Formats: sequence, C-alpha cells, structure tokens
Amino acid sequence: MTIDERVWGGLLALIETRISGGAFGARFPEQCPDGQGPCGCDEQAFSRVLLAEVPWIEWPLRAGEVPETPVILDLLEFCASAVGEPLEGFFHPFYRHYHLSWDREAGLAAFVADVNLLFRRNAVAYQLDDVGQARRILPQPVAETLGWAMFQTGEEETDRLLEAARSRFMSPKPEDRRDALEKLWDAFERLKTLEAGADKKAQANALLDRSADPGTALRETLGEEAVALTKIGNSFRIRHSETSQEPIGRSEQLDWLFVRMFAFVRLVLRSSGRGG
Repeated sequence: MTIDERVWGGLLALIETRISGGAFGARFPEQCPDGQGPCGCDEQAFSRVLLAEVPWIEWPLRAGEVPETPVILDLLEFCASAVGEPLEGFFHPFYRHYHLSWDREAGLAAFVADVNLLFRRNAVAYQLDDVGQARRILPQPVAETLGWAMFQTGEEETDRLLEAARSRFMSPKPEDRRDALEKLWDAFERLKTLEAGADKKAQANALLDRSADPGTALRETLGEEAVALTKIGNSFRIRHSETSQEPIGRSEQLDWLFVRMFAFVRLVLRSSGRGG
C-alpha cells in the first residue's frame, strides 16, 4: 500500500496549515522579538530538526514530489510529536500577534483525527494511533489475534522474541516486518525444546501431541506443517543470509508467511497452556 499524490497533497495541506497557524510551536516555538514569550512556530527550527530526524525527506515539502510511503509515515510521526492546539493569550499590539501557549493533548488528537480521516476516505491501510505512531490496518481476525496475544512459554527469551515479533509486524515499515518474521522463526525453533524429551525431535513431538491427539489425521497434519515451516526457515532468507537462500521479495509474501507461522505457534502455545 502506497500513499499517492492525491493523499500526499491532503497531508501536505494539513502540515502547512499547522505550520502557519503555529501548532508546531508546541515543540518549536517562535519567540516574540520583544522577548515576551512564544508567538508562533519557528519554521526554520522545525525544518532543521525534521531533516535530522527524517533524513530521507526533502525540504521544502512539495505537492508534486511524493516521498516514499515509509518516509511520509516518519514525517507524520515527527509532526505528531511536535503538534499542539495553539491557545491565544496576550495580544501584542506593536507586532499585531498573540502570545501563545499550547494544549498538547487536544492538538495531537486533532492531528491524528485529520490524518486518519484522509487515510480512511482514500482506502489507505495505515493509521496514526493515539500517541501519533503509524500503524498498519490489518484484516480484523489477524488484528484481533495479534492485539490480544499474551505469551507465557515459561522461557523468558522465547517470550521476548514472540512479543517483539507481534509488535513489529504491525509496523508499516517493511524492514520492521522482516525483523518480525525473523524473530518469529527464532521463537519457533526455541518452542521445539520446551517439552520434556530425550532430544529435540522428541520434545517437538511431545509439544505437537498436546495440540492434537496422537494417531489422528490432524496430528499428522500438524507434524507435516511443522516440517514445512522448518524447511521454509532454512530455504528462504528469514533467519540466515546465505547466498543459496531465496529472498522474500514482496510485502504480501512476507505477510502470508508471518500469519501462517503465527497461527501455528498460537495453536501449540494455547494447546499446551502457554498463552498465545
């Protein structure tokens, strides 16, 4: 999902009106020449810090030059971190401006609502959350499963890997989702050793025996799926970077692999009383 020129134009208008209206003065205040307090947004300070924090952005922003979607999302997060609702105080007659203070909570809520409205009206599958962080909008069953997953494997590192995989998969940035996939496959390998057994194979079989009755067709299917997932991890560039491994090229392929593995992990965790 990419942000096209039309949506970019709308987002640019939201940002420009807040610059001119002083909303980003909450973080980058312009000071009254008489030294009597802030009176707006210091656009120069805003742009300098923006270029440092989002080095892939071009300044000034232009409607006809659409940045890459991850860069736009970084820009929106930067703006969300700086925005506030300007509150007019003393009117300074000589400079014909008001001295300002800012309601950070109200300004952030308004900015998030305006951005999300543009995304929603244009079927863009991203949103800003309540604190201004960009998130993907996932299919409802996937979103519910990921949103409520709790991990209690009894092994701290496995829990850490699973939680990192869950949270990073919801990121709009492809590199975060690739990292999520790697961590999920690492957790899968550790899960194979959680049950008692003489060796890793016996331990893995004991875990699957808790997921389906031994001797049933479903148990056989789960065993085949575990083998297939192990083969995927060894054949594709997920956990390792050997030249013989095939890279995963497209975002939708990465999503499919993550959901497939997460569904399997969730089943064995819940079946063995380990959450998920």
